Amino acid sequence: MRVSVVIPAFNEEKLLPATLAAVGAAAEAFRARGWSWECVVCDNNSTDRTADLARAAGATVVFEPVNQIGRARDAGARVATGEWLVFIDADSLPGRELFADIAERIAAGRHLGGGSTVELEPGTPRYARFFCGGWNLWSRLAGWAAGSCVWVEAAAFRAVGGFGTDYYAGEEVFLSRRLKALARTRRLRFTILARHPLRTSSRKLKLYTLRETARFLLRMLFTAGRAAKRPESCELWYDGRR
Repeated sequence: MRVSVVIPAFNEEKLLPATLAAVGAAAEAFRARGWSWECVVCDNNSTDRTADLARAAGATVVFEPVNQIGRARDAGARVATGEWLVFIDADSLPGRELFADIAERIAAGRHLGGGSTVELEPGTPRYARFFCGGWNLWSRLAGWAAGSCVWVEAAAFRAVGGFGTDYYAGEEVFLSRRLKALARTRRLRFTILARHPLRTSSRKLKLYTLRETARFLLRMLFTAGRAAKRPESCELWYDGRR
């Protein structure tokens, strides 16, 4: 068995080294089973040292010139050589326990893929932790994986077209829907893991005001998600603030 960890990265020199270190430590869960693994970083048109830092850490680096997180994840997946893909965001810190849970589901042979609940870094305001808890609940009920952690059989991922290029935000929801439909036809499961949440950064709370965040959420709500197809409407991901 071989697992590919794919990390999309746009100007992530500040946080990527910690993520790569965490991924390397967490991958001990794969090595303990005798599995091989690799790390693929997609440099999504960065202007900083993202690519150099990734190479220095031993990752395979692929370049994607169009700033779009789904496109970056797909570019990484195209060069990945594993039978299973684990997508982790460049501002997130997976633990060995999470990867062990993923490996357990893979080895059991009853899953096509899934995701993980998330927890925000220490010091995050209480209101943000409240909304994160709400997302985790909905994620488990609806079977929607957070984009910061998606694990999936590589063949199934490619069969449904990957993340695709239609959306600049929320692309993981539409991927989850397609994967769940495929899982049903194959009598397999698509599960959101919850025992060991993925720790992720709350940097957007520091970089954007509540007004900016609320404006984005309301825009998505009142357009029924159609605004997510326009990069100019998804400034929280693409305006370059880091």
